[in-house]
Amino acid sequence: NATGWPDPEHQMTARDLATLARFMVRNYPDYYALFAETEFTWQGIRQPNRNPLLGSYRGADGLKTGHTESAGYGLVASAERDGRRLISVVNGLGSDRERAAESRRLLNIGFQEFDNYTLLSAGQTVDEADVWLGDRDRIPLVVADQLRLTLPRDVRQGLEAKLHYQNPVPAPVEKGAQIGTLRLTAPEMAPIEIPVLAGESAGKLGFFGRISAAFNYLLWGASSG
Repeated sequence: NATGWPDPEHQMTARDLATLARFMVRNYPDYYALFAETEFTWQGIRQPNRNPLLGSYRGADGLKTGHTESAGYGLVASAERDGRRLISVVNGLGSDRERAAESRRLLNIGFQEFDNYTLLSAGQTVDEADVWLGDRDRIPLVVADQLRLTLPRDVRQGLEAKLHYQNPVPAPVEKGAQIGTLRLTAPEMAPIEIPVLAGESAGKLGFFGRISAAFNYLLWGASSG
C-alpha cells in the first residue's frame, strides 16, 4: 500500500526496500538530493530530517526512516565514498539509537570488506570459436555488457570462470547470436551466468566449399572450411 502503514495484505521485504532505493538513486538524481537536506521550514514550522546518519556518518546522504508498532524502527540508508555507493536496510529494531548503530555497522562492513570489481568490459572477447562449413575459420566470442560486481575482497581471489559452448559452431552465424554462456563461481556467491555472443557473422560455404571442407575434415580432422 502507498502509505506504508501496516495492513494484512501489505508485505515488503528488506530486499524490496533496497531495490526501490537503488531505483530512486539511479533514476531520480535531482529528487534524490532532497534526502540529504537536514531540515526545511514549511508554513513557519521547522521540520528536521530524522535520518540519524546525516552529518554523523561520512558520505551518508539518504534515505528514509520508518517506525510502526508492528515493524519497529527501520532505516533505509545510503552513503557514497570515493565514487562507490552502498545501500543498507534494517528493520524491526527497538529504538532510533539501535537502527542508527546497526546501519553504521552494515555500511562499515560494506566499505571495509567489500569492493567493486570490473570483471568484463562491454564487447570484450572471451574466446574464439571454430566455424563449421563457414566462409571464415573462426569467430570471436564476446560479452555484450560490462560486468561490474561488488564482492568481498577475499572472495575475489577465488573467483572462477568457465565458458560453455559447442565447438565448432555450425554456419551460418549471425553477429550477436548467443553461442554459449560464461559461468562465474566463487565461495559463498550464487553462480552468475552471462550470455556469450558471436562477435562477427560467418556465412555458409557454397556447395563445392562444403564438399572440400568435409573432405578435409575426414582427411585431416579440420573443423572448418
